[in-house]
Order: sequence, then C-alpha cells, then structure tokens
Amino acid sequence: MELRDIEIFLTLAEELHFGRTAERLRVSQARVSQSIKQQERRIGGALFERTSRSVRLTPLGERLRNRLTAGYGEIMAGIDEAAASARGQVGTLTVGTMDIQHREIAAVLDLFRQRHPQCELRMREILPSDPFGPLRAGRVDIGLLWLPVREPDLVVGPEVFFERTVLAVATDHPLAGRERAEMEDLGDHPVVYIDGPIPDYVWESHTPSVTPGGRPVRRGLAVTTVEEAFTAIGSGRVISPIGAFTAAARRRDDVTFLPITDAPTMRYALVWRSAGETSLVRAFVRAAEDATATTSDPHASKLDEVDGPDPE
Repeated sequence: MELRDIEIFLTLAEELHFGRTAERLRVSQARVSQSIKQQERRIGGALFERTSRSVRLTPLGERLRNRLTAGYGEIMAGIDEAAASARGQVGTLTVGTMDIQHREIAAVLDLFRQRHPQCELRMREILPSDPFGPLRAGRVDIGLLWLPVREPDLVVGPEVFFERTVLAVATDHPLAGRERAEMEDLGDHPVVYIDGPIPDYVWESHTPSVTPGGRPVRRGLAVTTVEEAFTAIGSGRVISPIGAFTAAARRRDDVTFLPITDAPTMRYALVWRSAGETSLVRAFVRAAEDATATTSDPHASKLDEVDGPDPE
C-alpha cells in the first residue's frame, strides 16, 4: 500500500465523505474511490459500507484504521524531522510558563536552541488564573502547565519536572512558628483562591476544597497572579499551598514557608492545542524528552531550597 493510499484511507475514515476527502487532499473524487477500491481488492474485504446517504467503516476498516493511525503519524513525524534537519527549523515558537518557571526548563530551552538556531524562541507568562486561555487564543504554541489537564482540545505531552508543595504563611501568622504543616491545617485558616476561568478540577489539585479529614476549606482573598497571592499571604489574612520552586525563587520578609508532610506532588507537563501541533511543537517536545532523559534527576524537587527541614 502506497503512502498516498494510506493517507486517502485515513482521511476518508475521518471524514466519512468522499467529496470532503477529495477536497481536503486536493485530489479528484474519482482518485479517492479508485484508491479505496484498490485497497479493498488487495486486502480482500470491504473497508467501508457505502449507501446513497452515508459512508461508514466496516469492522475490518476500523481495525485497519486503528493499526495504521499510529504508524502513519510516526512516518510523517520522521519525514518532518528529516526535512527540518536538512533545511534548519525556521519560524517562531512561543512557549508559555507560569511565573518564572522557564528557569526550571532551562536545559530544554538550551537544547532546542542548539538544534534549531534559526528558530526564534519566545517566552510568555501564563497566569495561574487562566492556564488554557493563551493556548486557545494562539498567543502561546506550547505551555508548561501543572497537571491534571483534561481538555478535549488540548494534548498533554511529556512530564518535564515535579515539585513538592509547601505552605506559605505570613511571618507573624500562628502557623509560622511551626517546623512543618499538614493538609489538615487548611481547614483552620482561610486560603487564597483564584479569580479566573481556571477549571475547578485543576485548582482542586493545587488547593483542595476539603481537608483529608473532610472539613471544608474556607476561601479567603481572590487573586489572579502569583504576586497578588504573596501580597495577600503577607498581609496575614490568608495562607496557601505553593510550589516549592516558586517559594524558593520568591523569598520575602513578610512570608515564611513550611514543608507540608502529606501534600501531593505538583507535576508539570507540556501542553498544546491538538489543532495547533506543528513541526516546531514536535521538535520542542523531542528536545524536552531528550533533555530530561540525559539528566540524572530530571524531576528534582525544589523543597531543599526552601527554609524548613525536610519532612522525610
């Protein structure tokens, strides 16, 4: 089966319409029909059920589609990679991270720049209050976001790093004198909450709505940026779990950090729009995979850079 015939088959399996398939592939409808008939003769069975009103895959066609899809994607990715290497990747790739977490993927950025010196790499900040908005608006091509991400239009790529969670409190807060905290402490004090379109399930992974013991966690001040969160915490009116890396990078006189003994680990992965996947996006993902694979501890926690003893 020729590569073009595979492309015709997979496109028809998606469109289920000969006319739209021909238009999408810029070939004649007769060419599509001829290709499918040749494939069916070669295989020895019908791949599609055709009526005057509809086209649908047969069970045989469904099995063939499932087997071919992954292989075809790998073939095209290999062709794109070879072509890019031959001519050098050109264009602009915009990468979004929250706050200053671009520092945490410095090895990935360096490797991508080494491989694709003709590509302009731009960095933009993604607000925690709207993690998916810049991707969907096209302002960011690929983002580094904390998990989980369960959006049908977004692709979750490789995890790049993780960090443990600490509790940020004002230096004169009643909790500040303790050596460590527990998630149950969130039930005793108002917490920061996000004012924005962030889905509830995403924020729940950061700041749960109930404690492990089942007590409700009270919402305090609403914020939209990390700086607003620290200002609110420093005032003593709210507390908040925070990533240890962010905590280590933002030491303040009015905020102290306590290790949380039972806090979940915050995991970060590359995310992009399924409709916006380009050769540059794929090249960046490969750089991330290769950079983390060659690092002895690619997911190192940042807890040790924060004041306070390790809970372990």
